[in-house]
Amino acid sequence: MGQLISVKINGCEVEVEQGSTILAAAEKIGIKIPTLCYHPDLEVNGICRICVVEVNGKSTLDCACSTIAEDGMDIVTNSERVLTARRMNLELILSSHPADCLKCIKNGDCELQTLAEHLGVRELRFPTTFKQGNKDNSSVALNIDPSRCIACERCVYICSEIQKVNALAMHERGSDIYAAAKPNLLHSPCIKCGQCTSYCPTGAIYEEEHTEEVWAALNDPDTIVVSQIAPSVRVALGEAFGLPVGTAVTEKIYSALRLLGVDYVFDTNFGADLTIVEEASEFAKRFTTQPERLPLITSCCPAWVDYLEKFCPEFIDNFSSAKSPHQMLGVMVKTYWAEKMNIPKEKIFMLSIMPCTAKKYEILRCYDMFASGAQDVDITITTREFARLLRQAGVDLPNLPDGKADAPLGMYSGAGTIFGATGGVMEAALRSAYEFVTNKELAKVDFEATRGLKGVKESEIDIDGEKIRVAVAHGIGNVKEVLDKVQYAKEKGELAYHFIEVMACPGGCVGGGGQPYGGLAIRDKRAKALYKEDKGLAIRQSHKNPYIQQLYKEYLGKPLEGKAHELLHTRYYARPMYGGDEFSCPYDLRIPKG
Repeated sequence: MGQLISVKINGCEVEVEQGSTILAAAEKIGIKIPTLCYHPDLEVNGICRICVVEVNGKSTLDCACSTIAEDGMDIVTNSERVLTARRMNLELILSSHPADCLKCIKNGDCELQTLAEHLGVRELRFPTTFKQGNKDNSSVALNIDPSRCIACERCVYICSEIQKVNALAMHERGSDIYAAAKPNLLHSPCIKCGQCTSYCPTGAIYEEEHTEEVWAALNDPDTIVVSQIAPSVRVALGEAFGLPVGTAVTEKIYSALRLLGVDYVFDTNFGADLTIVEEASEFAKRFTTQPERLPLITSCCPAWVDYLEKFCPEFIDNFSSAKSPHQMLGVMVKTYWAEKMNIPKEKIFMLSIMPCTAKKYEILRCYDMFASGAQDVDITITTREFARLLRQAGVDLPNLPDGKADAPLGMYSGAGTIFGATGGVMEAALRSAYEFVTNKELAKVDFEATRGLKGVKESEIDIDGEKIRVAVAHGIGNVKEVLDKVQYAKEKGELAYHFIEVMACPGGCVGGGGQPYGGLAIRDKRAKALYKEDKGLAIRQSHKNPYIQQLYKEYLGKPLEGKAHELLHTRYYARPMYGGDEFSCPYDLRIPKG
């Protein structure tokens, strides 16, 4: 701990570490100063001036989020002058914001709406003028409504400084200023990660919603609706229903899906186990017979795939060709399972519930069309959409009895569970790759060096006397550091790493762009809940899942060969950052808007 200083806030003495902001000092004694542009994960800019406070001896008001507390400071957070200034600043923001909250996707979950209530703003004293930017619905994953933008610049910061994609920028000036992609999201470097939606305080940037398509399928008597949930959904959905952060609600989700009218309930964790068998086999093959094709880079994250094809296609040969878990489960439902059940695949509606907005793009991304003759997954909805769907149906999630997933595609191992956390894919792969390479039993399945929220994690893993160098990066902005090391080592005739995992979203899928809103501290609690579930499962290695073994024996054959290769693997192509077709294939597979 650094040197302590003493300040007075509303007459109360408080000691804080030198360098702390007034905002942090106030929080220490239980005073919550309202904020709007501020977010603890992002750089402070002090644009909105909602958090102003009065410092004794100063003629002007200071922003609590950006002003450093000084020893002996006497601060007032609730004087008449402060409250008047806050309300006036908020009214100015509201004067250029639509007052149609009932139509907004963030109604009830909007920071601006909440702030207006807390500050008691009931009337506006200023003329209303709305921003003139055009609504952008060019993307299959995201939408931008400039009229709802409050110019806090959070989305621009996360896109340019954290993710380093630079798809968004501020446009126009004065009261007309708003964030957008130019000319639109489709023809921009946007990788559809959705982190902009996670940090937007209003409904200015939000996911493309597909709940109506789900209702249509559920209400169609001729459609067999099959669902799957991603690992991260189970430890985040409860937050939308008032449960503590990190509460696992897996079995309650199974019950909720049946109440909605879903015919068969499977789990993406089974697809994760399947992905590991293919990906770990791919690593073992390259490690033992194709070292010139190392490092192997994981391919489970669709936003990372989009980034690779646009920003660094020179690494395509290093990419695992394995499809992501929900795509693998989707194709198995429409082939293996459909044949076992004697159900025509055309009657099956495959619904994926994912933490990710980029999955909406991924289900249409198929350069050689669909190996099964049908789209692997028909619709993907985010965790947030799923919560809205359950509320529409009147489902009281916290009080539901526990349910069960259907066999065989709902049965999974602990390795499938940890996919949701950064480092989880790497750890799951190593648990199997070790045995694939050595033909020996792994004594300890926990690889704790791959865990945690450090932006880039590096480690050496001993595989039967050989040192395997691995790297894990989360937050797409961190991947350049890893790829630069790979390129530098290659130029010297060396190998920087053998195996690399990348997840586009900070924290991994637990922090996906479609999850309930929350910063890194919340994401860490979600990840810990996944590791807790993993610890409690009897089977913790993907290749030891008996249902996975049965699938290969009955249908797929050997990993990487025959049907396994045909159905479970994909291809990648270099694509332009600007002006290219979203799917780079000769087919228009986009879901029609509306």
